[in-house]
Amino acid sequence: MAIDDRRERERAARRRLIVTTARTLAEAEGWDAVTTRRLSSEIEYSQPVLYKHFAGMEQIADAVAIEGFDELAKAVDAAQSGSGSGGDALGRITHAYLDFARDNPAVYDAMFTRATGLRFAADDTPPQLEEAFAAVRQAVAAVADERDADTLTEVFWAALHGLVTLTRAGRLRAGHDSDRVRLLVNEFADRSRPRR
Repeated sequence: MAIDDRRERERAARRRLIVTTARTLAEAEGWDAVTTRRLSSEIEYSQPVLYKHFAGMEQIADAVAIEGFDELAKAVDAAQSGSGSGGDALGRITHAYLDFARDNPAVYDAMFTRATGLRFAADDTPPQLEEAFAAVRQAVAAVADERDADTLTEVFWAALHGLVTLTRAGRLRAGHDSDRVRLLVNEFADRSRPRR
């Protein structure tokens, strides 16, 4: 039994090393630099060892994405812990989301822009994706009133993703980030406007 436990710990450590190395390379040099050949060289294991853990690069990038969703959920949860109105919490999670995307561009790409087998709102959705959505939904639900919180969360998330993507591509005016965030939060949190 002890030998099996040790082997499983070693296997988990190798898997962790592969994911960490892929993430480090992607953040430093972009996803094009992350190949199974490069990974095997960096971690000093043969390519067949990598394939014992992952079927290919897509699965490695998915593992990085799952790790990113876990981290994003924790960042959003931490941002909600302060006091204030629902709009205040929505503003804090907006900043936490945008900061996460800015600080982890390759991880964010793995989560949202690379081709992936990961799916939201499906029977096989990994729990880390569900937890990230639930963390954002919690803040959105606090300002949803009679509106459908799930749909509102999807639209809010899409708006956040749009801000990340357009900002990274240089498609938005510099120096107006805080204005955009304030407008976005106010649009979702303003309960005084009539709803259709």
